[in-house]
Amino acid sequence: MKRALNLLFLSVLLIFAANTANAQSLEEKLAALEGVSGIEKLESDHYAEKYLVRITQQLDPKNPAAGTFSQRVIVGHVGYDRPTILVTEGYGAAYALSSRYREELSSLLDANLIFVEYRYFLESTPEPCNWDYLTAENSAYDLHRVNQTFRQLYSGKWISTGISKGGQTTCLYRAYFPDDVDFSVPYVAPLNRSVEDGRHEPFLRKVGTKAERKKIEAFQLEVLRRKEEIVPSLERFCKDKGLSFRISMPEVLDYCVLEYPFAFWQWGTSVRRIPSLSSDTETLFSHLMDISSPDYFAENQPNVSFFVQATRELGYYGYDTKPFKEYLTIDSSEGYLNRIMLPRELVDKIEFRPELYNKVYNFLKENDPKMIFIYGEIDPWSATHVPVFRRKVNEQVYFQPGGSHLSRIGNMPEDLKEKILTQINKWLAE
Repeated sequence: MKRALNLLFLSVLLIFAANTANAQSLEEKLAALEGVSGIEKLESDHYAEKYLVRITQQLDPKNPAAGTFSQRVIVGHVGYDRPTILVTEGYGAAYALSSRYREELSSLLDANLIFVEYRYFLESTPEPCNWDYLTAENSAYDLHRVNQTFRQLYSGKWISTGISKGGQTTCLYRAYFPDDVDFSVPYVAPLNRSVEDGRHEPFLRKVGTKAERKKIEAFQLEVLRRKEEIVPSLERFCKDKGLSFRISMPEVLDYCVLEYPFAFWQWGTSVRRIPSLSSDTETLFSHLMDISSPDYFAENQPNVSFFVQATRELGYYGYDTKPFKEYLTIDSSEGYLNRIMLPRELVDKIEFRPELYNKVYNFLKENDPKMIFIYGEIDPWSATHVPVFRRKVNEQVYFQPGGSHLSRIGNMPEDLKEKILTQINKWLAE
């Protein structure tokens, strides 16, 4: 009898302990994770709870003596029994702080959110800023540590996803840590093989209809023909916005004009928005600024960290100057990224490394990871889409017809959307 009472008492204690553990708040659980600090509660229209936290990361995971930095992570909680979406953001995380923000897969799957700000962007920038540690491999280690840390709370299926540079990050993360997540959905993720890859310019010569391309080129030429009239407007525009450049204003206009078709197609602009060539100069200038603003080529911009990575290992695109040679102030656009968009201390000091391209390419070639790639048909970044290898069962690549850089699962044609979601739900059930 006494032994039975002791066993009953022990059972009650175990149940009480379990209930106490379950009653622990999410905020308390976050605070108990190693390396997590600076927890702030956020408002959310979609998640039961949402927090901003900081996690201590190694500047160089292979050399702890290099020091640490603090990385921003946003946690959107739905339930401990739900899947978890790891957003491999390629830039800053500020927009995800909004109460209205909800990532597409998190919404479609009623899943938790772990949103990681990329190192060297906004509040995740190390001090002092040593550019040597801004590498894709180090960013993959950042995500691996985040994954291992938050898996202590969320033990269900994990899905990594990202958009554009964030989609690139999803790819490189899988290449370095293929087993960290169950599957991945990169959106509009380029796989570039050099600083000026060479595939974007031919793409822009074929995208859309001949009439559309002709109208775009005619607009570019008309702006350049009116360069003397437009440059004063550009100078006022840049002064009002506090923009500074290391090139002359006529050269800035050249680059805005060269960038125009890429930006035009990237965001799916309608050719109906292009003003008549007989329009007054201010109308032409205003349209150019709407599509291809000089901010992109100015010094000390928020995306300077991206330009460092693009020059070093992510790759980028060049410009086709041939149709405009007669009107351009610049002699050549070759090397423009290095020459005018890097921090001054790095100009001509970075050489492109093809190792990252090779690593991701070979990972996809030699394996069959569960990955669904989403691209837009008219998006210039799709010119460098991931390779589509034959006889792959898991790797799937989809192009939204007429889609831009805004292509998502939700705006796919119904048949493709259903096919994608069926595959995702099948993987979730395995």
